[in-house]
Amino acid sequence: LYKPGKGQSARIEYRGIDSAANPYLAYAVLLGAGLKGIEEGYDLPAAAEDDVWSLSSAERRAMGHDPLPASLHDAIRSMEDSELMPQILGEQVFEHFLRNKRAEWQDYRLQVTPYELQRNLGIL
Repeated sequence: LYKPGKGQSARIEYRGIDSAANPYLAYAVLLGAGLKGIEEGYDLPAAAEDDVWSLSSAERRAMGHDPLPASLHDAIRSMEDSELMPQILGEQVFEHFLRNKRAEWQDYRLQVTPYELQRNLGIL
């Protein structure tokens, strides 16, 4: 993010990438989305000067800060709805990635957690 007179202190920071993410795919998507925004002249939202996390969900949305997907399932649905992702990754990588993540979500859903056992075993 360039600000006149602050060239030495300007930076871009993105904290949405999980440490378990494939960094090559993650940065390919960030760069691809950024390039699309530049090519199509997207307007940047105003910089957040306040602590965004101290605001309510409604206040964040009003400022244009939409939440990230809350689960792997939500992230898969968002990716399936994206027209940009297959353009960035290529159709083959896009489909392979989605197939793997759907299988991962299915495996996760079948697990019985210690919380569920502790809470529900006495009822059964």
